[in-house]
Amino acid sequence: MEYLSTADIREKYLSFFEAKGCKRMPSSSLIPDDPSLLLTSAGMVQFKPYFLQQKHLEAPYVGTTTVQKCVRTNDIDIIGTTGRHLSFFEMLGNFSFGDYFKEEMCAWAYELSTEVLGLPAERLYFTVYLDDDETIEIWKKLGVPDDHISRLGEEDNFWRAGPTGPCGPCSEIYFDQGEQYGCGSPDCAPGCDCDRFLEYWNLVFTQYDGQEDGTLAPLPKKNIDTGMGLERMAAIMQGVQTNYETDVLRSLVAVGERLCGVVYGAAPESDLSLRIMADHSRSVAFMIADGILPSNEGRGYVLRRLLRRAVMKGHLLGLDKPFLNEYVDEIVRLMGQVYPEIIDNRELAGRVILSEEERFGATLRQGRAFLDEALSGLEGTTLPGEQAFTLHDTYGFPVEVTREMCEERGIEVDVDGFTRCMDQQKARARAASKDADKAWSTYGGIMNDILEETGATEFVGYTKNEAEVRVVGLARCGKRVEALVAGESGELVVDVTPFYAEKGGQVGDIGVFTNAEATARVTNTQEPEKGLIAHDVTVENGRIAVGDELHAVIDAPRRARICRNHTATHILHWALRQVLGDHVKQAGSFVSENRLRFDFTHFEATTPEQVAEVERLANEKIMENHAARAYETSLASAREAGVMALFGEKYGEFVRVLDLEGFSQELCGGTHVSATSEIGFVKITSESSVGANLRRVEAVTSFDALAYMNRVESELKETAEELRVPLFDVSERTALNLKSLKEMQTKLKRNKQVGAEDRIAEVASLAVAAKEGYAIIIANVGEADAGGLRNAWDVLRARTPELGAVVLAARKDDAPILLAAGTPEAVEAGFNAGAVIKAIGSCIKGGGGGKAEMAQAGGKDASGIDAALEAAREMLL
Repeated sequence: MEYLSTADIREKYLSFFEAKGCKRMPSSSLIPDDPSLLLTSAGMVQFKPYFLQQKHLEAPYVGTTTVQKCVRTNDIDIIGTTGRHLSFFEMLGNFSFGDYFKEEMCAWAYELSTEVLGLPAERLYFTVYLDDDETIEIWKKLGVPDDHISRLGEEDNFWRAGPTGPCGPCSEIYFDQGEQYGCGSPDCAPGCDCDRFLEYWNLVFTQYDGQEDGTLAPLPKKNIDTGMGLERMAAIMQGVQTNYETDVLRSLVAVGERLCGVVYGAAPESDLSLRIMADHSRSVAFMIADGILPSNEGRGYVLRRLLRRAVMKGHLLGLDKPFLNEYVDEIVRLMGQVYPEIIDNRELAGRVILSEEERFGATLRQGRAFLDEALSGLEGTTLPGEQAFTLHDTYGFPVEVTREMCEERGIEVDVDGFTRCMDQQKARARAASKDADKAWSTYGGIMNDILEETGATEFVGYTKNEAEVRVVGLARCGKRVEALVAGESGELVVDVTPFYAEKGGQVGDIGVFTNAEATARVTNTQEPEKGLIAHDVTVENGRIAVGDELHAVIDAPRRARICRNHTATHILHWALRQVLGDHVKQAGSFVSENRLRFDFTHFEATTPEQVAEVERLANEKIMENHAARAYETSLASAREAGVMALFGEKYGEFVRVLDLEGFSQELCGGTHVSATSEIGFVKITSESSVGANLRRVEAVTSFDALAYMNRVESELKETAEELRVPLFDVSERTALNLKSLKEMQTKLKRNKQVGAEDRIAEVASLAVAAKEGYAIIIANVGEADAGGLRNAWDVLRARTPELGAVVLAARKDDAPILLAAGTPEAVEAGFNAGAVIKAIGSCIKGGGGGKAEMAQAGGKDASGIDAALEAAREMLL
């Protein structure tokens, strides 16, 4: 076989299926456009609308082909322990949505394997589903001998999305790596757990619709869904046994060798760390590039866990300083040409990773403190598995690290208990995965039905504020209806609309639908299914039915205000990057008619001067009156032109670009002004932190900015009138007044201290002998809080060496406070502060407690202070 690099295999695969009539599509984001999935873990995810017949390929294409970046962490604890498991991998795939099927797919798979990649036919083995005789006959016609074809059961060779829905048999292709990699069993065959037969390609023939009763109904259109693991194919073509020895991953392993001063292959422990660091660093780099930031939940938690696991492995090899960015540099060099997003977001990834590595240092210390505390309170010589799992799951401590730290102290770890906890977590993950599969298989939804029947809504709102339209669907209270009458509210779908649907942070349009007989008020516009626009309406008069012709009119003045705010977010984005750096990326936004919010990545608090400079630059661009031009182009062309993609956004093959002439070009599907001067001006109203590495700017524009400034001016004028100073002397006069107030407060405090000292001197003269013989003071010290009473006890004891105990009372804001305290000698003689407070606390309608040396109480009735002190005298004197 000829040696092929990973890049060569990738290109040969895609080119082969392009030549067969498949459309080459870019990899989709790791953030799937499917709420039921956490991360993109297969090539078919982006084609769900095609499999469900919601979208259709245009001629002359017979299908699609992709190389899909994937992240899968269900088996994270196995990663690195074998040569096959990875958290990040590339999946080569080709897909058909009712065009070609088994005959073509099998023939092409055989051709690509033997003729394009040059795999020896005698080393290829094929598995099929038990009763899929059709596929067996196809393989035989292609020249595959009987003894190279095996039948496997449903668990291995039948794919289901869920209990019901699309499903079908699979055929898997294996490469025989040789007897030396086998288990030695005479029954060894494809499907065996040993390493001899390596599965590299799975062909799924989705031809059935699974029913609730278990029967399989034929689908009207049969689909093809295949997946070839690029790393596995690279291992075959490069003559190596594991994924980690292939060109890309071996280069990343070499980064670890260089940083740690170890040699791969020298020791199993260091090899494990080197593999995990190489694998996890790819996941981290690609996840950040696709808009995922570290957090404690969801995708962000997966990212944080991968990052910390890689860092922990580096620490085991002696790396006590941040190092992961060394890996990212190599990943960009190796894969940046195929995935330009990792180049575009390189600075951001570097800052995020460095911040996380530094923060994890503190977490490591917390984890060690947790372990120290657990061991200090340990009964016996075994750390419970639950505590080992907490260290693993919460603090990122691999169990082997916990075992090493425990062994140093002669402590064992309950590994079986730890494993039980891990199994329970995996069971929860599997349950969630099954729910996701079930969600994938559900065609459901009224809007989905309407989309399938009528097709996508044509949006004309970029150029028109009104249009003649036809009603194609109506819904009310979760059910489809034929008509809505006056007073009823529901969802209305038309064939063409000028109404912008809420997305990309921009709110949906409002307005009206009318004809001669009826009026429907639009209160919101949404896109419940990709391509389908639905209008939330209330019928004000008449009746609107499916098939009616209507005149649609948006609220144009409101739309104009929204456009000003939306374009302003792009200008602020540009200005923030100018002031704070190129690592700034949009991480969310909200654009309505009266305000805007813009979230961005940044790693430290901004200064008032920086915010002022951002505002100045933004207004400078607004006043310069740059043309704002929006146009559609291919995603590839936009990238080649240097257009900025918004961080974390997912894009299709064709995109809309907003070009602010001369300084900003970004992908954006929203509505915008035609020239920046239409914005008027922008005023930043706040800037704050909204999470780790995320900050938020809020602002207003145009008339809302004017209203905001008018309100500020009005408040300033009122303050100036109160202070009786000119408008622009308010700040100076306020500062002088505050200085004077502070001086007065200091003087008052000093006078209170003098008065308190005088009162304490007076109280000190009230010492008398208690029953037990020690000196005691029982007195009301006046105005003081609990701290003041304790301080009085300290002062009295210092001034009166013979003093043995006190019972003091005071009030603070009309609330009574009691304190009893005694020296050790007085306590030994019989004084008990806690007993005293318990006996007298009811006099002030309160309660408290303490020890023999000191106790205190608070109450509600200050008039009872004298009675409380008298009760103390009767008790102690």
